[in-house]
Amino acid sequence: MTRIPIRIIPDPVLRQKASPVTKVDKRVSKFMNDMLESMYLGHGIGLAANQVGALERVITVDISEERNGTKALLMANPEITWKSENETFTYREGCLSIPEQYAEITRPKRIRLNYLDQSGKERELEAEDLLSQCIQHEIDHLNGILFIDYLSPLKRKMMARKVEKAQREKDDDDHIL
Repeated sequence: MTRIPIRIIPDPVLRQKASPVTKVDKRVSKFMNDMLESMYLGHGIGLAANQVGALERVITVDISEERNGTKALLMANPEITWKSENETFTYREGCLSIPEQYAEITRPKRIRLNYLDQSGKERELEAEDLLSQCIQHEIDHLNGILFIDYLSPLKRKMMARKVEKAQREKDDDDHIL
């Protein structure tokens, strides 16, 4: 597997909409594995292709304790077909593309979705609570939406500035001899 660098805001690819995968072939399957490896190395529970610079509708998710790939979900073209209307779930979301920033985000508690698995087989999944939250977060990425978009403009701007400042400081530290 290959580690793929994760894009950080304000990288414009994070705001672009990803295109459907036409076929889950060897390339897409390998890409899914590489994304999973990058997600684990970044200590994330989900990753969308936009976050590694690819505009393909691919996500990886693993909310398990083991975090060894045995319970990971590798999905192409995930599409939510149903959301609970009256039940919600709130979770302190973070994002590998918005490092060290977190906010309480409320989303539908339960969802049903269709997707293609790593072998290209059509699947249906029902998810709730954290798994539902994570999948919705990653599908948002595929549509160019970030979790900070659910916040007030002031909070969103403050978080973005903190990330940009930290990146500048990191870049300055990288240049020290």
